[in-house]
Amino acid sequence: MAGPFEVDRRSAMAGLSTLALAGCGGAGSTLTASEDAADASLDTLAKAKGRRFGSAVSWSAPDADAGSVQNPDYAKLLNAECGMVVPENEMKWQAIRPGPDSYDFSRMDDIVRWAKTNGQEVRGHTLLWHRPEWFPDWLNTYDFGANPRAEAERLLASHIRTVTDRYDGVISSYDVVNEAIDHDTNAPIETSLSRAMGSPEAALDLAFHTAREQLPQGELVYNDYMSWEPAHAGHVADVLRLLEGFKKRGTPVDALGIQSHIEMFELDPSTGLGPYKERAWRDFLDEVTGMGYRLLVTEFDVKDKALPADIAVRDARVADFTRRYFDVMLSYPQLGDILGWGMVDKYNWLQYFDPSKRPDGLEVRGSPYGSDYQSKPMRDAIAASLRGATQAA
Repeated sequence: MAGPFEVDRRSAMAGLSTLALAGCGGAGSTLTASEDAADASLDTLAKAKGRRFGSAVSWSAPDADAGSVQNPDYAKLLNAECGMVVPENEMKWQAIRPGPDSYDFSRMDDIVRWAKTNGQEVRGHTLLWHRPEWFPDWLNTYDFGANPRAEAERLLASHIRTVTDRYDGVISSYDVVNEAIDHDTNAPIETSLSRAMGSPEAALDLAFHTAREQLPQGELVYNDYMSWEPAHAGHVADVLRLLEGFKKRGTPVDALGIQSHIEMFELDPSTGLGPYKERAWRDFLDEVTGMGYRLLVTEFDVKDKALPADIAVRDARVADFTRRYFDVMLSYPQLGDILGWGMVDKYNWLQYFDPSKRPDGLEVRGSPYGSDYQSKPMRDAIAASLRGATQAA
């Protein structure tokens, strides 16, 4: 079924032309001399290795001070560095599903219109954030009636069909399910949907099967927050069990989306940094890819709350950490697209997320660009890793 944003081949080619003019083109396996210049965009560098680089975006009033495509300075930066955008919040159930029988796509539609006008591709985030605290209130208290399983299946499947139909021809890669692990039980989390359907696995599997019916050639992603720090070791094991279960049940999951909100620790007095645990992280990636899954970096930024206040010191250490992380990730040909969770420090979610705030009250410097829209060493670190990356499979 064609959606209101379906694009034909002519429109797609026009979008590619706009993209190239915006400085985010350069698809191909090698860089030309001009593209390999110091000012090559991150998307140009990514495309040279068979990937794309993009960012999360929001939609707000034109005069709002926000990391929004309506902010002219922010939009200019997106067009200079990125070839893809993903809605930060505008596709989540709370934003588009105000009631069981109603949808509000106004903000998501505006992002898509902006993306099409500016030659940007769009990813979908997310068709199901399987956590009760991120369900709309009506879904947590919904009366599923005399046949709860059938009603829950209808609600979930119709939601996925409605969203994917609307953006048919525009969005081909979706975070189908986001964060489905219960932190306390180390197992898939229970929600109103899963209880009505009999198990969390029933809800997750239905989401992916419905998405596959809608997108036979689409990229269907399970997205979660693990990274390479030791604090996440238990969660990594839980995610592996979930991925193994998908394989055993024949659930059509194509890739693992690794959010990559990577965190630095001040633990080692000789280096000033916590242990990287690179070998353990590679073991995890080897297990995931060994099961046949591809990889994406879906929400990259850096938490710097453990680092000193001095900006030059912080920026240097964040850049070093970023380079180490991407050198590992980009050594895998199974790694596809890379998306930052915002491009500018002042609009990054880490500024207002309590566990990530700095104890000294200073701004978190976890994005490629500072609040003055000037590039930082982190941006150069990403570029360097992209230049040295393994070609994507």
